Amino acid sequence: MTVAQTIEAKLRQGLAPESLTIIDESHRHVGHAGHRPGGESHFRVEIVSAQFTGKSRVERQRIIHALLAEELTGPIHALSLSAHAPGETLP
Repeated sequence: MTVAQTIEAKLRQGLAPESLTIIDESHRHVGHAGHRPGGESHFRVEIVSAQFTGKSRVERQRIIHALLAEELTGPIHALSLSAHAPGETLP
């Protein structure tokens, strides 16, 4: 299973999102810290989940980081998050 597939599986299981997009941005970080040949080190996640209703931005990030704790200590070097509750205006 790829890192992106693992991210998707864990977020789907833990947050039952209405929408989830995972973008591998590793190619944009060639030559930077944490980049590995073959990529899968830098990701952007865009997620909408009812689990985020009433939660602050920091609380949402903590939830996602807890779900991906193992990956964040290993293959993921950078994780950019856009986490929203249903009905919120996306930037």
